[in-house]
Amino acid sequence: MANKFSSGKNAISECDRCGFRYKLKQLKNLVIKTKNVNIMVCPTCWEPDQPQLSLGLYPVNDPQAVRNPRPDVSYVTSGVGIDGYPGGGSRIIQWGWNPVGGARGIDAGFTPNNLALTIAIGNVTVVTS
Repeated sequence: MANKFSSGKNAISECDRCGFRYKLKQLKNLVIKTKNVNIMVCPTCWEPDQPQLSLGLYPVNDPQAVRNPRPDVSYVTSGVGIDGYPGGGSRIIQWGWNPVGGARGIDAGFTPNNLALTIAIGNVTVVTS
């Protein structure tokens, strides 16, 4: 059976986006949201389908909650040592608005201030004239 279209090896066509003339074999179909929109564009105007437009097309299972959670009891068992400083528990971080100065006074029992800065400087001589 004969083909009902010609080979088109010398056919010239126009880009639907920029209007420049190209060979018909150089033009590509434009795909938007995984759909062929029947627009033929040149290689400079062609862009791949944007993956962000495919959001919601594929099911995504990304659970955030934990099934049957348990309370953190490591702070009671190994959180604070005899000296009052954090030991090997899970809450050995320091927090507060001003982390260099430690937590507020009412939170001192929860987060002891072991971030206090101690500095030793040598001799300083100030001369005024």
